[in-house]
Amino acid sequence: MSTDGDPDRIFALQEEVHQLKEAVSSHAVIDQAIGMIVALGRVTPDEGWELLKEVSQHTNIKLRNVAEMILVWGRNGVMPEEIRAELEDTLDRYGPTQIPGAPSDR
Repeated sequence: MSTDGDPDRIFALQEEVHQLKEAVSSHAVIDQAIGMIVALGRVTPDEGWELLKEVSQHTNIKLRNVAEMILVWGRNGVMPEEIRAELEDTLDRYGPTQIPGAPSDR
């Protein structure tokens, strides 16, 4: 008997395809955010990855969500203060950097 038409198998494969599409999309968002961090902070891509992870961990916000907020900031200049402050602090640990648009009293 063939399992080609098995509804459970078809469902499992559809779920796997969905998860793979999500992973590819997530990876692209994260890579773009790392690129912005690299350009902004004048750090290596590996350091950009570490910075993104640190911001995610210190703010308790999922890495993909932090990456999305960084990309939104790149488009419209708006970033939640909690993310902005943590990103700036983390970048400062790698070398002094001021995020454009950050309050000047820091």
